[in-house]
Amino acid sequence: MEMEDGMSMDMSGGSMPADSLEPQTSENGRFTVSAVSRLDPVVINETHAWSLHIETADGSPVTDAEIAIDGGMPEHNHGFPTAPRVTENLGEGNYLLEGMRFNMGGVWVLTLEISSGGQSDTVTFEFELK
Repeated sequence: MEMEDGMSMDMSGGSMPADSLEPQTSENGRFTVSAVSRLDPVVINETHAWSLHIETADGSPVTDAEIAIDGGMPEHNHGFPTAPRVTENLGEGNYLLEGMRFNMGGVWVLTLEISSGGQSDTVTFEFELK
């Protein structure tokens, strides 16, 4: 995907199709999570939101999740330039993640720590902005 200032998002390998992250299963298999940018294309240095969808292992929507956000650029040893957080439960397993911003190209990681129904698990997405 071509981005402003000649930047592009690499959608190959273990990363993203056009504007969304490939669905990922959490580390312990409790949840499946998908994430879609509400900004398409994703533009460097523009704060934007993502839609998250969380399901249990059997495909039921998770309607009561508490979600902690972490991530950044591991190769540069820094986090996001903003403090992204889930601001709204949209119902039926959907959540609004606001405050996403990428300030440079390179490999980024988005980690979600999800708690629901007395269980917790972590899912990590890795993708590259070129």
